[in-house]
Order: sequence, then structure tokens, then C-alpha cells
Amino acid sequence: MNENIIKRNDLLAERVINGLQSRNMTGYYARTKEEALRTALKLIPEGSSISMGGAMSVHEIGLSEAVKTGKYNFIDRDATEDKRAAMLAGYDADIFLSSCNAMTEDGILINIDGNANRVSCIAQGPKKVIFIVGMNKVCIDVDAALKRARNVAAPINAQRFGLSTPCSKTGSCMNCKSPDTICCQFLVTRFSRHKDRIHVILVGEDLGF
Repeated sequence: MNENIIKRNDLLAERVINGLQSRNMTGYYARTKEEALRTALKLIPEGSSISMGGAMSVHEIGLSEAVKTGKYNFIDRDATEDKRAAMLAGYDADIFLSSCNAMTEDGILINIDGNANRVSCIAQGPKKVIFIVGMNKVCIDVDAALKRARNVAAPINAQRFGLSTPCSKTGSCMNCKSPDTICCQFLVTRFSRHKDRIHVILVGEDLGF
């Protein structure tokens, strides 16, 4: 990676981490995916019950594979026919793994969801939430973060899932009410009442959408 980009990410990550700290959340910075994986695993004790949403960033750093094959109780909703039971079990997990659709430079997390299992676990339930966030998702403010979530993340995810939404055809948000819409719930996490619950690992590479 270009040396100037690395330096910019280092400086920006420091600002984001300070913002998270002011919001009772804990931030970490890893320049590489490999370092991010090591940081995440340090936060997950062996024997922990773990659930997750459909976070591509978690897959991309190798964390989902590590918890599936390691000494953990991974609640895999994709490996069972009773997905509702798996989702409900996930609310009582020790650890919830996620990414965000966007976040601000001062530590506010933005997430949009269709079924709400992801945003509801972020908001309440699992004892600890670990976010894996590429620096490509950091935006100047909440307005910019919401625009990113709706115009970058949502269209790509709609295409990925093969959904028939206007954004999957145009590539940007049409503020639709399509039956297939994945923009049903918007979660803005600006503060955590519970210290040590939310941990955000920033990664100095592009991750996810």
C-alpha cells in the first residue's frame, strides 16, 4: 500500500479511536488483516459462545473460519434448518461479530438491516460486540455515513443477495418501499451505556462494502 495512504490511515484511526473512547466504546487499529485477526482473537476467550450477522469483513480477515474451527461454541445459522432458533440463541451469546455499513470520524456507528437480527444484537443481547471495520467505511459525519450506507453498502448487498430492489438495478438508493428492501431498520450507535461491551477493530485496508 502507498506510504501516504498508510500514514493517513494511521492518523485517522487515532482520531476515530479517541472518538470511540469518548462514547464508552473501545477502539483498536490494525494495519493489516492478519493483525486484525490476532487482535480479535485476543478479545474472544476459548469456550465462548459466538454468533454473527452476514459481515463480509469478518470473513475477509479470516475470523469467521477461526471461530468455526477453534475451541468455541459457534452458533451457525447457515448450518441449521431452524434459522429462527439460531438467531434467538445468538441474542444470548457471549460474543457477536459484526461490521458496520459506515462510521464517522468521531466514533458513531451506522448500520442498516432488513430482518433486524444484526442491528438488534448490536443494540442489546450478546455480552460483547466486536466490529471489524475497514478504513474505507470511515466518513466525515453522520450524514455522509448514512449516504454511504444507503448508496454504497445497500445496493451492493441487494445485488449480492439477488434481490429485486431499485438500488440493485440503478446502483444507488431510490428510497424504495420494495418488498425486497433491506433498508428496514436504521441503527445509529452513538454511545454505549455498558463499558467494555462494544469493541471496534479498525483495519488499514479496504474491507466489505
